[in-house]
Amino acid sequence: MVKHLQHPIFSVISKLAAEHKLQVYAIGGFVRDIFLNRPSKDIDIVIIGNGILFAEAIAKKLNVKAAVYKNFGTASLKYQDLEVEFVGARKESYRLDSRKPIVEDGTLEEDQKRRDFTINALAISLHPETFGELLDPFNGIADLEQKLIRTPLNPDETFSDDPLRMLRAVRFAAQLNFRIDELAIAAIKNNADRIDIISQERITDELNKIILSEKPSIGFNYLFDTGLLHKIFPQMTALYGVEYIDGKGHKDNFYHTLHVLDNICETTDDLWLRWAAILHDIAKPATKRFEPGHGWTFHGHEDRGARMVPKIFAQLKLPLNEKMKFVQKMVQLHLRPIVLAQSIVTDSAVRRLLFEAGDDIESLMMLCKADITTKNEYKIKKYRQNFELVQQKLKDVEERDNMRNWQPPVTGNDIMQLFGIKEGREVGIIKNQIREAILEGEIPNSREEAINYTITKGKEIGLKVVGMDSIKINN
Repeated sequence: MVKHLQHPIFSVISKLAAEHKLQVYAIGGFVRDIFLNRPSKDIDIVIIGNGILFAEAIAKKLNVKAAVYKNFGTASLKYQDLEVEFVGARKESYRLDSRKPIVEDGTLEEDQKRRDFTINALAISLHPETFGELLDPFNGIADLEQKLIRTPLNPDETFSDDPLRMLRAVRFAAQLNFRIDELAIAAIKNNADRIDIISQERITDELNKIILSEKPSIGFNYLFDTGLLHKIFPQMTALYGVEYIDGKGHKDNFYHTLHVLDNICETTDDLWLRWAAILHDIAKPATKRFEPGHGWTFHGHEDRGARMVPKIFAQLKLPLNEKMKFVQKMVQLHLRPIVLAQSIVTDSAVRRLLFEAGDDIESLMMLCKADITTKNEYKIKKYRQNFELVQQKLKDVEERDNMRNWQPPVTGNDIMQLFGIKEGREVGIIKNQIREAILEGEIPNSREEAINYTITKGKEIGLKVVGMDSIKINN
């Protein structure tokens, strides 16, 4: 164990612990990650005594500044590549209506008891006489070997005291690909309603960490099976289930969504593209219809879903900025490349897609590829071949017509100057006609051609050219 404590900060802590005759331990995630062979730059130090005073003494030795949080009884400092937090050992008790504990000074054993999971209750002594000695009172090492998430004490009490721990259990299961202990699962089911006392920001932070794990479906399956997802994200649970009429059923859109999410995680760690995978079919329950002789349809679910995105982001306290707009765009457009891949791809259809997707076209194509969840090998091969054709067409049209982030070469101001008119209906009509003509390939994407086309269309609705001299033909 000593070989993992070679960083110079451990030597400084050990010497100061001896000088002050204090028992000091590294505890929690740093210790856990040693056994998981995962790098860790965050170290939690627990002191049997005053954590803040000890942190300030360490900071002085290292010639750095300690940040003190008196309300929480903690202090932290940065040293070289590490973030180190110091706290005095404590015991906690809880009131039913709050996850904020009543904190008192405690022993190391009492401090370990208050930890959320056995794998996070591991401690290593930093006092010179016992330097490197592991303290594992709850068999956390055995749980690491068995890949098990288990609480040190009664899980019902643990989760009732601090319901956020339920989400943390799911998050660790997803991040580490561990299973949650059966007693803990039962306790989460019993205490799911307690999640109501947790702030939305804390819930969403844990949800995002689950989404950013290597295989998020592990976490979402736990969230669904325990009833937590029904509390924190009911729109997603509405995707669950299959309905049959006249012997015809549709796929289970909940498990399809998880499949798409796992698929896209193989190609990107972009949180917002992963959110797009989660929300791409979110409006299917609202748009589901059965058409006799045809089967189940979800017409317009992409439009309805795009309208749902801002409300869901607001509900989950996700950012209502360009990140939200990106997800909204992905949901709105997610069917477009699939439709192109199923038919003859025209230049005009590709131009429209490039125009609407802009710089996000690669992200959109990633989402659409992830959306292929059929188990039919022939269909998979066919879709992939068609997607390759679509991507080549996108590349060809982009290189030839320069359509990405495109704006029509004639502006509304140009139209007003050309015909001596004010902003109004005629300007809008002509602008739309120019855009459509270029997207359909009727005229090239050039300013000169567009101005000539503008003059023609203006004359058709009775406008006269009065300002040709003020119009620059080439920008």
